[in-house]
Amino acid sequence: MDLDIICYIVLFCGLSLAHSHNNATETKSCNPDMCKFLADFGDIMEKVNCMEAKLKESETRLKESENQILELQHKEATKIIFSATLRGSGHTGPFNTDTILVYKRVITNIGNAYSPVTGVFTAPIAGVYYFTLFYHAGGSHTQYLFLHKNSEVMVMTNDHVTHSEVADNGGNAVIRMASKFATTAVFLELQQGDKVYVRMGKLSHVWASESQTTFSGFLVTQM
Repeated sequence: MDLDIICYIVLFCGLSLAHSHNNATETKSCNPDMCKFLADFGDIMEKVNCMEAKLKESETRLKESENQILELQHKEATKIIFSATLRGSGHTGPFNTDTILVYKRVITNIGNAYSPVTGVFTAPIAGVYYFTLFYHAGGSHTQYLFLHKNSEVMVMTNDHVTHSEVADNGGNAVIRMASKFATTAVFLELQQGDKVYVRMGKLSHVWASESQTTFSGFLVTQM
C-alpha cells in the first residue's frame, strides 16, 4: 500500500477518534478495534522501515560491486604492449633522406596502438609509457636513430664509421612522463593521440634480418 494512502488513513482515524471523544457524554477508552488497528499499523510501519533500510543497504552494496567490476574492466581494456622488429634480408638503408623505420614483424601488439604499416605508435590514452629501441649494424656506415614524440626528438643513439669493427650494436631506452630530460632516459607524459616512432638519419643503415633491430613499448600507468 502507498505510504501516502496509509498516512491519510491514520489522519482520518485520528480525526474520527477526536470527533467521537468530543461528542461522548462520558470519557471512554479507545475503541478496541481501532486500537488494535493502530497497534497492527505500527508493527507494519516498523517492518516497512526495516525493509527499506535493508533495501538501501543492498542497493549500496550492489553499486559498489558494479563500480569494482567496471574498474577491473577498464584496467583490462587499457593494457597496451607492443614489440616489433624490422623484416627483410641484409640491412635497411642507407637512404639519401631521413626515414621512419617501419618495424613490420609484430611480435606483440596488445591494444593495437602500434601500426606495422606506418611504423608509428599512437597513444590511445594519456599516461606514462616505456619505450626501447635496439639495433645491429655493420661498421662501414654511420648509424643515427632518433626516437620521436610527434615532431620532437626525445632520445637518440648513434655510432660512427669504424674500419676496425665489423659490426656495431646500439640502443637506448626512454621512460615518458612529465617534462624531465636526461641523456639516457627521459620522463615525459604522453597525451591521447601523441605519436611515437623511430627515425633513421640519412646515410645510416641498420640490420633488418634475424630480429636484431627492435622497437618496443608499453603503458606503465594511466594519467
